[in-house]
Amino acid sequence: MPSPPRVLILCTHNSARSQMAEALTRQAAQRLGVALEVHSAGTEATRVKDEAKTVMAEIGLDLDGHTSKTLWDVPDAQNFDYVVTVCDSAAEACPVYPGKTERRHYPFVDPSGGSLDRWREVRDQLKIRFDAFVQALGDGRDVPPTYIDSPAVSAQ
Repeated sequence: MPSPPRVLILCTHNSARSQMAEALTRQAAQRLGVALEVHSAGTEATRVKDEAKTVMAEIGLDLDGHTSKTLWDVPDAQNFDYVVTVCDSAAEACPVYPGKTERRHYPFVDPSGGSLDRWREVRDQLKIRFDAFVQALGDGRDVPPTYIDSPAVSAQ
């Protein structure tokens, strides 16, 4: 039996958007019955922001056990089926991957420094986009290369 597709969600600090997207992608995969191995990382490691923990707890997802990490802290860092960058800086700094890895860029507004409502908006947009990502994988369809058509997403 083949191993499930491996997905890496990459952001600059692995402190907010990528952490939320990792948890939401795992939740979508479980809900939709799609086998995935999901990781997140940053081009730099810092800490998981309290606001991310707060807005994710509101929808029943606990980020307390999550830690900020770099790409090189993730198991088998060069072996992913999909690498999804969620900020422009990470997209520019993302290393080259072997031919089998499909890169996707889903840029989201950085909620840092914003109100909890802004954090909730970004969380909700991440949920929409990564639910669609998982659904496409589950259906055997190509996942879109980017999502820049939504008001809450922006190319910073």
